[in-house]
Amino acid sequence: MLPATVNLGGLLDRICMVTSISSPIVAGSQITLHFSLALPGGDTIDSNFDKKPVKFRLGDGQMLPGFEQALLGLRAGEELEATLEAKEAFGERNPRNEQVFPLEKFEHLLADDLVPTQVGSVVSFKDPGGFDLPGVVKAIGERTVLVDFNHPLAGKAILFSAKIVSVLPPEEQVIEVKLS
Repeated sequence: MLPATVNLGGLLDRICMVTSISSPIVAGSQITLHFSLALPGGDTIDSNFDKKPVKFRLGDGQMLPGFEQALLGLRAGEELEATLEAKEAFGERNPRNEQVFPLEKFEHLLADDLVPTQVGSVVSFKDPGGFDLPGVVKAIGERTVLVDFNHPLAGKAILFSAKIVSVLPPEEQVIEVKLS
């Protein structure tokens, strides 16, 4: 049986702070944090510092491995500011992820007066599994359209900032009890 922390209508934060003061972040820790992602020039990509903090278990796939690696060893109340190189963040750009399509495949999109497709537009394709695969139109030629399927942040260093709110060790579980 694993130890449990019980959320009794707001008491969880106080319980987490007490149990997590000495708990460093390790694989499997449940972490609550505020974070921001920015480009080195200062443009913010995403942030929850003005919102509710996020909760996740380290290693559950919600965060990229490079971001998780930067959190290891931190404790509740600590802050982090780290620049992650492209390969540690969203990966390097892959030229094979740029694909050329015949213009005919885009005629209905190019003719749409309400939302015209142009260079910079995001278009969505279905992969073999039926999942959406977004791509950015990079060029429209006389006979072809060039679409880039790299992540928009691929090839870019990312400034990762975080403030750790709480850390529960891997052996602890959170059980929420709603009192209404």
